[in-house]
Amino acid sequence: MNQIQYIKKQVAVSERSIENTLQLLAQDCTIPFIARYRKDVTGNLDEVQIENIQKAAVQYDTIIKRKEAILISIEEQGQLTDFLKDKISQLFDLTEIEDLYLPYKKKRKTKADTARDAGLEPLAKIIMAQKTDDLEFAAEKFLNSKIDSSEEALQGARDIIAEWVNENVFVRKTLRRKFQREAEISTKVIKTKKDEEAAQKFEQYFDWNEPLFKAASHRLLAMLRAANEGFVRLTIAIDKETALNFIEETIIKNPQHEETTHQIKQAIADGYKRLLEPTLSNEVLQEYKLKADVQSIGVFSENLSQLLLAAPLGEKRVLAIDPGYKTGCKVVCIDENGNLLYNETIFPHAPQKEIGMATKKVRSMVNSYKIDAIAIGNGTASRETEFFIKKVAFDKPVQVFIVNEAGASVYSASKIARDEFPNYDVTVRGSVSIGRRLQDPLAELVKIDPKSIGVGQYQHDVDQGLLKQELDNVVIRSVNKVGINLNTASKSLLSYVSGIGEKLAENIVNYRAENGAFTNRRELKKVPRLGERAYQQAVAFVRIVNGDLILDNSAVHPEAYSLVEKMAKDLKITTEVLIGNKTLIDKIDPLNYISETFGKHYITDVLKELEKPGLDPRRNAKVLEFDSSLKTINDVEIGRVYNGIVNNITNFGCFVDIGIKESGLVHISQLKEGFVSDVNEVVKLHQHVEVKVLEVDLAKKRLQLSMIL
Repeated sequence: MNQIQYIKKQVAVSERSIENTLQLLAQDCTIPFIARYRKDVTGNLDEVQIENIQKAAVQYDTIIKRKEAILISIEEQGQLTDFLKDKISQLFDLTEIEDLYLPYKKKRKTKADTARDAGLEPLAKIIMAQKTDDLEFAAEKFLNSKIDSSEEALQGARDIIAEWVNENVFVRKTLRRKFQREAEISTKVIKTKKDEEAAQKFEQYFDWNEPLFKAASHRLLAMLRAANEGFVRLTIAIDKETALNFIEETIIKNPQHEETTHQIKQAIADGYKRLLEPTLSNEVLQEYKLKADVQSIGVFSENLSQLLLAAPLGEKRVLAIDPGYKTGCKVVCIDENGNLLYNETIFPHAPQKEIGMATKKVRSMVNSYKIDAIAIGNGTASRETEFFIKKVAFDKPVQVFIVNEAGASVYSASKIARDEFPNYDVTVRGSVSIGRRLQDPLAELVKIDPKSIGVGQYQHDVDQGLLKQELDNVVIRSVNKVGINLNTASKSLLSYVSGIGEKLAENIVNYRAENGAFTNRRELKKVPRLGERAYQQAVAFVRIVNGDLILDNSAVHPEAYSLVEKMAKDLKITTEVLIGNKTLIDKIDPLNYISETFGKHYITDVLKELEKPGLDPRRNAKVLEFDSSLKTINDVEIGRVYNGIVNNITNFGCFVDIGIKESGLVHISQLKEGFVSDVNEVVKLHQHVEVKVLEVDLAKKRLQLSMIL
């Protein structure tokens, strides 16, 4: 199987699409660039399909390298037969390849090795030949300085047979399937830990049992965490008698030799308990753990994507508040571009309760800095601060938003924040982050490790390398889907642009500081170390607002500017007249402009962009009004319907903020009437919803909600 054939089995696209995509990737083209500007070459593949082709190519290379290493290792041992070489060469399942390699694999000295060193392998072969029952006599021939008795000799032979059973490819493959299909996962509480406070969140798993293949990803990860933290003992097992019967039927060919059969059965039982069961149970657990990781990471990725693409307020002046009680509310004023204008601390809540002074200061800041909107962090004292702000009589309408502040403290203590605000403490930086999140969530959230944003499910329990890779891909997709303003984008935001990276992002920021704002895209070529390839990959994902060329504020790639000019010329108008004029654009037939350079998909995308150049694909920010009677969980009434906002999504439901400290769970069964297989089919992050209260648990501070009203 060649690379193209292997990838086609993993990704359901044509061989031509795979081949062309691999060529583009080999030319250092980025996935966003390929997906957007090379659709005609790839057959209109999207970013996810291209990512999957890239991953499958890496998997193929990994398998090939592993097979080469294994063949070399076996050959060096002088045991590589043509049959074995062909068998390994034809396989593309790493697990099966490793099964074949197991007998030749260098490992720690085993019981079987000790028995071989004592010269007992011929005795093991006699037993496995199953042609005699006079094993006592046979064993006595192998007594030597290392072996004192026939029973000791038989024990050594059984150790060797147990290893042979373990290394039997058919046995391993069949039992592996049984574990995959029939294994039960069970947990039992460790009695000495049962009453510990930290153990109570795992109470459900104190005595739990279910088929492993039915264990939902969140349950499996929860059980593994409980086991890792030492609260429960976790086991994976299939029916032992069924497994032993299968192995015996496979290995024992002459059961009429009772003594031989007895010895082999003992070896099988030992091999299963000591070697096969622990290995295969761990293997299948890791297999299902990986599936759970992938599902959990998928939920996290979808949440992160929705969060990054959340509605921006836009270029408005914002007063941002990080609420607090005793230490006060940290207030900052930021301009349209997120620059800090002023900071202050007010004390409208207990114990100081300086409401009059706080009101005067807020009114003054709103007027002095021409504030358009107020952003309030959703942490401690959030609702009380919202109530206070809404009682202030402003001289003009000012919108008030509650902003999710998860991760703001991580940003405020980061090097990025210290570099941006070296003369301010963490409280001021955190408030600025809250305000900027309202202006442009994407631009601000790229500065924070995605794991700290608070929209994941068991993010610390999943494969961290896989998690980072997937989340980085989400950020890259999001940034390049929206496009960025080249003259206002931070280094962090620029680093995610197709073809840029951290070093070039730093060079762009430095160039901008030394030379002023970019007036056209071509000027990017003047940035140190930004060569032709990086320019080609990046240029269409950056925007120049009010620059020299109107197309520089669009997603049209400069390589297609001549195409747009030809379209305009054919209509006997200028490019400026054509852009945004749907009536004129509708007159253009894409088929008239197809060439070796531009295909139908490319031209169609150009025409769509010309209709609304530079259009932000994100929605507009909306204010959500929480119920004014709610301040704490004690105010929540069972049966009442409240306004809320979805602030986290999991495989088993979503969490909704109804305006108090505790978010409530809407279980997947309560999202809508009928069966729901995917929570994201019903709700999205930051969606405004109405929920009915089903249950209030004051002791555990938990809310059960329903969207079935």
